[in-house]
Amino acid sequence: MTIAGPFAGHEDLAATAPFVGPPPLLLGHRGSPREAPENTLASLRRALEVGLDGIEYDLRACAGGDLVLMHDDTLERTTDAEGRLAARGMAALVGVDAGGWFGRGFAGEPIPLLDEALELLDRRGDLPFHMIELKEPGLVPALVERLEGLEPRPPLRVASYLPEELALAQAHGLPTMLLVDRVDAEAIEQLAARRYQAIGFGPGGWRTPHFQRLPRGIERWAWSVDHPDDLLAACVLGFHGLNSNEPHRALAARALARLAPDCRSWPVEAPVLRVVPEAAPESDAVHGTWSGRWEEVLTLHNPLPVEVEVRVGFFARGGAFEVEGLPAAFRLQPGASRSLPLSLKGGSRSPGPDPLVGALYSWQGNLWPGGGRMELSAGGRLLLDAPLERRRVAWAEPLSTRLEMLREEPGAPRATVTLRRSGRRVVLRVEDAGGLEDAVVVARLGETVVHGAPAVEVPLPEGFDSQPEGAPFSVALFGRSGGRRIWRRWAGGLPDGLEHGAPGRLLPATGA
Repeated sequence: MTIAGPFAGHEDLAATAPFVGPPPLLLGHRGSPREAPENTLASLRRALEVGLDGIEYDLRACAGGDLVLMHDDTLERTTDAEGRLAARGMAALVGVDAGGWFGRGFAGEPIPLLDEALELLDRRGDLPFHMIELKEPGLVPALVERLEGLEPRPPLRVASYLPEELALAQAHGLPTMLLVDRVDAEAIEQLAARRYQAIGFGPGGWRTPHFQRLPRGIERWAWSVDHPDDLLAACVLGFHGLNSNEPHRALAARALARLAPDCRSWPVEAPVLRVVPEAAPESDAVHGTWSGRWEEVLTLHNPLPVEVEVRVGFFARGGAFEVEGLPAAFRLQPGASRSLPLSLKGGSRSPGPDPLVGALYSWQGNLWPGGGRMELSAGGRLLLDAPLERRRVAWAEPLSTRLEMLREEPGAPRATVTLRRSGRRVVLRVEDAGGLEDAVVVARLGETVVHGAPAVEVPLPEGFDSQPEGAPFSVALFGRSGGRRIWRRWAGGLPDGLEHGAPGRLLPATGA
């Protein structure tokens, strides 16, 4: 995160707090993908520069077998090229731009080879920790060949959803990590059948009854953990490690867990900003459909055993906003809270990174974990941030409901999808494609993403009806118009990638 306004120059404040105690190790998910294009050397270096313990990245093979860093099996999303990665040899990939899509400053950034990633050093000049995710079968022999020539070899875990690949990696003596979306009975069975060194689960994937059944001695990791409460939970629960798209927030969460071991909720309590595009007046159309006006309350807590000074600021990571109530500054006694009225107006035409509230906590005297005092009086500072998430909601009802897609371009035609619950599934069907040719429905519900035409069925997550907050949800139409590929989206979260913002929520009908 690039800090602006009242916190300019304090990018590494999380690292100034005293670090005492055990892990978790903190890795950058695909590097630092909010600050540099994912899975590039620029992104990996940035994650190490800010003080993370290591890096996570995705591995695939191009034609000829060279191992490169790439999440997708096609080139369109993260490069200026098209087609399947496996259809191109390394010579044909040399001129491909893997950074220009992210920003002009990264134009010309190449697709990196695995060898280049393994050569990176952290800011102390040491070998960082590597979490290498195998995205397809057949990569282990080439990976083993690359690692055998390294001396010294960096600490690493070979991670995958593919049990066969992990078994092959184990046969070659590599430390392995089974990836799952959540800890369930099937994951427990796999762990019992094979001696993986670690298990890695998705955000909140540990909140299941099966979590307590994990075998003793297996490392517990979490991947793509970004929400403040999830980061704090992962640090408090004693995970061996985690990776995050929010390196600064992850460092702050680890510092907070060590400074205030009894803290169980994020001290910066930011409201959710409900977006209702269909209710926006015509006069606001110029601001785009991913906009609104909100009167909310921001709450800040002091979990530390000393008085702190708190300075609060607002940061827009995309779009344009008018803010009243910030910046603000005040002092908080140990255990005290302060509520701040917040008036916010603005937004953007398309879903994208949500704005942040940042709170800089400052105190005199260093702290032992548990609140004891040291004789030193250097003091400390900790920067905690939280997203002001813009959220759209829908309800899973047995009667058909019309979902209006966002009009992300001036003059964009109306496009609609219908939603209907059928037992343990949700059916989404094209109603009006908004002029798109060969329109396909793409839907995300929880961790499941499906696509099809003219309709798709998506299973409801386990326990959906007992969860008042529902599940992450988004739907979009994807097709062609005037020779261009076009997305018409209902909310954020589609397609894959942080630049497309947070998904909405699908709620049980009882919450309507």
